[in-house]
Amino acid sequence: MLILSFDTSTRGCSVALHSDAGLLAGYDLYTDKSSSSMLTTLIKNCLENAGYQLADFDAIAVAKGPGSYTGLRVGVSTAKGLCYALEKPLIAINTLEAMALQVGSFFKGHLLCPMIDARRMEVYCALFDDQNNFIRETAAVILNDESFQDLLKDFKVVFFGDGAAKCGPLLKEHPNAFFPSIDINPSARTIGQLAIAAFEQGNFEDVVAFEPYYLKDFMSPARKKTSALV
Repeated sequence: MLILSFDTSTRGCSVALHSDAGLLAGYDLYTDKSSSSMLTTLIKNCLENAGYQLADFDAIAVAKGPGSYTGLRVGVSTAKGLCYALEKPLIAINTLEAMALQVGSFFKGHLLCPMIDARRMEVYCALFDDQNNFIRETAAVILNDESFQDLLKDFKVVFFGDGAAKCGPLLKEHPNAFFPSIDINPSARTIGQLAIAAFEQGNFEDVVAFEPYYLKDFMSPARKKTSALV
């Protein structure tokens, strides 16, 4: 089994190649606007360095969101185009679920709360146990002084991702709130891990109908101006 995975959910761009034996190659680039300009380059580099061609892969996996509207459109459009051209199945993975998989083994007995910045005081987040099982489903949450207080009374919770910076000033003094000292970004490396399991279970998407998981309705600048005048 060979799976090509990529993630463009946030400002970064990440590509990975997996077999059922594990990770074969991976590239992670975290610069502003890297998803649209560098995705195809990273795919090409990954394939060449690992010694494979696109036709060799059994499936294409992509981070479906939530995340940046533009980034998600770039990633999903590229994945759908490759699947359609190569007649390969499409696998879509929740970005937050893949983020949680990065840290679960380091925080046994904790709940995991990956967060993606959604502007102002809003974040996209979900809650997982240390085995990567959903405890609370993905949601857009506006942070305030009461956020997560119900959980922190009884559980130790790890907050991470680029949205966690907004949560820090509100919760960092709570003894059950933990904020890792290193940046934890979405990565195709864990998208691919989850995609292996999805492939084995036959969890594929309809290539034609599939859309990114925006979580909130996309509103273009033109629509925003129109809405403000209503």
